[in-house]
Amino acid sequence: MKPDVVTLHRGSLPLLVSFPHVGTAIPPDVAAHLVDGALAVADTDWHLEALYAFVRELGASTLVPSVSRYCIDLNRPPENTPMYAGANNTELCPTRAFSGAPIYREGQAPGAAEVERRLQRYWRPYHDALAGELARLKALHGYALLFDAHSIRSELPWLFDGRLPDLNLGTAAGESCDAPLRDALSRVLQAQSRYTHAVDGRFKGGYITRRYGRPGEGVQAVQLEMCWRCYMAESPPYAIDEARAREVRPVLRALLETLLAHGARAA
Repeated sequence: MKPDVVTLHRGSLPLLVSFPHVGTAIPPDVAAHLVDGALAVADTDWHLEALYAFVRELGASTLVPSVSRYCIDLNRPPENTPMYAGANNTELCPTRAFSGAPIYREGQAPGAAEVERRLQRYWRPYHDALAGELARLKALHGYALLFDAHSIRSELPWLFDGRLPDLNLGTAAGESCDAPLRDALSRVLQAQSRYTHAVDGRFKGGYITRRYGRPGEGVQAVQLEMCWRCYMAESPPYAIDEARAREVRPVLRALLETLLAHGARAA
């Protein structure tokens, strides 16, 4: 594991919380080719480490990258196939922001050799650490649980129509976790009335959820895509709103506790 690329905190519970899009660093050799506006890394999953700080209190493992998704997207397949067929998508090494605006200066988008270099330098260490931790947890407990944490601006016309639900649970259409767990997590969302929600709607889970969720092999994986408006300002400088953060944390904690309880019962 490369400590300048990924930080793994090993917990005692069979749960790993992954934060693939919280990184903000852009290496100088990448930054030199970006348009000035891209250096603000606006599409970061801002403040999620702080918002989910309680997961370490629970005893969960966490995985955090250093680099921005503008360098390489850790939640995209290494083959760079689109995650959502028929819709606008961002690539393994994105060339457009979520607004649709170009990230790179004219003619300076990465070629195949540069994409491969970034894959080996940044993507592989994250996934090696993720796979290794899931294997460790499964060896210790007989099973492993993966919660892939994300956040996004509420309205992004280039990517989707209208306004997203506040909380978007993804289970790869029920393939990355078993049906009773999907139902239990859905009930957590249904039990509260403050936040709108969807299950396997626009966001069904990215590469991480789809790749590592193998309920038949003892690994259950889910993704939560949460709108920024639940806990922060949606315009620069993207400050966290502590009052809103306090309101949403109990729902997040209930999801994770439900995940843990289900895992224990199913073991």
